[in-house]
Amino acid sequence: MTEEGRRESSARPPIPLDRATNWLRRRLGRAVLLSYAAALLLPGPGLWLRRPHTVLPAGPAHLTLRTASFLLSLVLFSAGLQVPLRGLGRVLRYPKALLAGLTLHLALPLLIMPFVALLLRRTSDTDGGSGLLTAMILVVAMPVAAGATVWTTKGDGDQPTMVGLVLASTLLSPLTTPLLLTALAPLLSGGYAHTLTDTGRSVDSGFTLATVVLPCAAGLLCPFVLPPARRDGLLRAVMPLAMAGSLLLTYVNASGALGSFLARPRPLLFAAALAVAALVCLLSFALGRTAAWVLRLDASAASSLTLACGMSNSSASAVLITTSLPDKPHLLLPVLAYGLLQKTAASRVVTRLRPASPTVP
Repeated sequence: MTEEGRRESSARPPIPLDRATNWLRRRLGRAVLLSYAAALLLPGPGLWLRRPHTVLPAGPAHLTLRTASFLLSLVLFSAGLQVPLRGLGRVLRYPKALLAGLTLHLALPLLIMPFVALLLRRTSDTDGGSGLLTAMILVVAMPVAAGATVWTTKGDGDQPTMVGLVLASTLLSPLTTPLLLTALAPLLSGGYAHTLTDTGRSVDSGFTLATVVLPCAAGLLCPFVLPPARRDGLLRAVMPLAMAGSLLLTYVNASGALGSFLARPRPLLFAAALAVAALVCLLSFALGRTAAWVLRLDASAASSLTLACGMSNSSASAVLITTSLPDKPHLLLPVLAYGLLQKTAASRVVTRLRPASPTVP
């Protein structure tokens, strides 16, 4: 970023935060761990929330609420609302971090997964680790996780760039996800390669429009239709709700995976899933951090770029596994492990790359 961009970024007015939001931001990492613990010890409510619920049963046009979709929309509306108008212009004038993050997020699966496949072939697994590899391919081929905007807020990172990365990667996903899955399918053996290719064809662009694009666009447009005082008041109300919604979404998704594991515990499979997810997560974040260093990005842009490389929409991959491989619920374990590890890594990234507070003369 140029010196002009830095001055413009530092001149941005601070986001008005109340005491509850600040309290939750400081404890976000521990709250994520508690969400996973709740899913392990009390998965029942999470499994209930995963099912669609009819809100208005009367009349021919009934309204169905899907909790996960609603929570995702809330997170993205809050993210769009936090982007200042000046920040949007800066991203368009200095798109280096945005373009680099999008390119790396799409290229990393092609760089990482062949290496992981080579390592798994050396194990004693009868299918050469194709099951675990299928799950991890479905994770890294997904767009940037919407939850990355929450961690960007926690670390005072470059929110306009992060929102742009989430939107751009999601809008491109109906094209890029099938291409990535088809390109990586030869790494698999047995019926997994065919299943992976078929799964890519089921990517739903309607879901993308309704739950990602429209809520985020609504948040971005609020400053154009609301006076500053109203916008700040709405932001103070929405931000804690969005953070809580992100934690609830984590709990709901984890409940599905942990429920099947508790029914049939497989410690060796869990250890293998954790090891593979940890390797992929480490490589993704490390390559993102290296790219930010090579590009000489400032702290806020470097944080957003690193998060974009390491954080993928594991919720979407869990849905695809549930629908395309319903007879293999154990494949949700590496997805669950990656979801936990990427949030843990994100916590460290935003802590280390938090921009220094401007000195008040």
